[in-house]
Amino acid sequence: MEHAHTAKHLPADLSAPARVSHWRNRALIAVVVFAALAAAVYFVNPNALALDYVLRGWLMGMIVCFSFAVGGLALLMVQHVSGGKWGLLLRRPLEAMSRTLPLVFLMFLPVAIFAKRLYLWARITNPEEALRAGLINGFQAHCIAYKRPYLNVQGFWERGIAYFAIWGLLAYFLNRWSLQRDSDTQHGSWFWQKRFENLSGFGLLVYSLTLTGASIDWVMSLDPTWYSSVYGLLFLVAQGYAALAMVILITMALSQDEPIKSIFRTTEQHDMGKLCFAFVMLNIYIAFSQYLIIWSGNLPEEIRWYMDRITGGWGYVIGLDFAFHWLLPFTLLLSRRIKRNKSQLAAVCCIMLFARFLDSFWLIAPNFADIHHNFHFTADLLQYVFVPAAMVALWVAYVAMQLHTRPVVAVNDPHLPEILEPEHAHA
Repeated sequence: MEHAHTAKHLPADLSAPARVSHWRNRALIAVVVFAALAAAVYFVNPNALALDYVLRGWLMGMIVCFSFAVGGLALLMVQHVSGGKWGLLLRRPLEAMSRTLPLVFLMFLPVAIFAKRLYLWARITNPEEALRAGLINGFQAHCIAYKRPYLNVQGFWERGIAYFAIWGLLAYFLNRWSLQRDSDTQHGSWFWQKRFENLSGFGLLVYSLTLTGASIDWVMSLDPTWYSSVYGLLFLVAQGYAALAMVILITMALSQDEPIKSIFRTTEQHDMGKLCFAFVMLNIYIAFSQYLIIWSGNLPEEIRWYMDRITGGWGYVIGLDFAFHWLLPFTLLLSRRIKRNKSQLAAVCCIMLFARFLDSFWLIAPNFADIHHNFHFTADLLQYVFVPAAMVALWVAYVAMQLHTRPVVAVNDPHLPEILEPEHAHA
């Protein structure tokens, strides 16, 4: 029997619910706790590498927060280009994520300031002298000298500032126009749709190019002897993977209260679950493609990067990475029931976020000589947990603050009347 339903209406108050303030407060408490734990590890276990491990953990935390902020910006542009009712649910959380770019830029500054402690190419100013002193081998000396026109501290600073300026400009206009459309009564939806599409289409191209440069500068160059032509694309997909999981968690939490509760439907939740599944599949496809091409080529200068990450105890880490990054999400998201169940989809998103943390650790940590081929637990290794956790908690607190600055529902959207229609139940 089909039940009749009347259309729903948005409440008068479209601001973020009170629970968002509780998220901010809890996140700030987590910042203090994890920062204290990181400080305790640093001061209780002093050694020559203590500061280096803090900086490595900081780099990992910056990369994860960067994935959420710029990945959110990219998903926002994808939604404007592709359309779809699911975008109305995610738009304001994605805009809030994109507005955290100033915080991520501040996180980038210590990475640039202490580049010589993180990057071999920044530390070695004269490869020939370093080779004679035994600080590097011949292959490292050749690669650092050959890549010096690109891999230099000044260029690292200049490109980093340029990347954030470009992303910040895109975020500024997308957020500004979104608010202007809410109050616009003169132009129709077509005017704003074209405006967003034109900027987002161009922005996605620029984003792809700048993200490729940033991933090479900040992560791949940790090992100046290795390169991969697909690395930028792999990083791009991983970023969307993490940002999508985060924004779905935020949106489903907001849907417990008005005004998101009025427009949140199982149909759009199912669509978001299917989009997660697509990112899981694309992520493993590109990662395995890179592995297969490099392994089949069997070139010593390329396969060494993988050998550093699958031998000497690292096999356990890559096994967990495979399980959480692909196997578990893939298996769970095959189920229609799970994609349509809030708590179960939230659990899958948490698995995906944990996988992003683990994958970032796997990409960053083995680049350093004191741990590749020799993965073992030390107190310093906890900095890869405590420092990123404090940084992500600070990022979450900032997102919560941003959610309070504007309505969490875009009211002048062409999809709004349709999404306010109730889903038809059949008995």
